[in-house]
Amino acid sequence: MPTVILKAHYDGEHIVLDEPFALSPNTPLAVTVLSPSPEGHDSERADWATLSAQSLARAYGDEEPEYTLDDVKR
Repeated sequence: MPTVILKAHYDGEHIVLDEPFALSPNTPLAVTVLSPSPEGHDSERADWATLSAQSLARAYGDEEPEYTLDDVKR
C-alpha cells in the first residue's frame, strides 16, 4: 500500500479518521500530533496581514489614478 496522509482527530479515547478509508486490521501507522494553534501562529498571521495591507496601500495610494476599461490593454 502506498503512503497516504489522512486527516484525523482524537475524540478523548480514540484516534478517529475524518473521512472513511479502508484499512486492514493491524496496518502499521505513523501518527503526527499537530498543535491546534502553534504558539505565535495567530500573531504571525496578523503581522503578515498588516504588512500586506501596508504594501497594497503604498502600491494603490490616494494619488493613484482611477483606471477605466479603455486604459486596460487586451
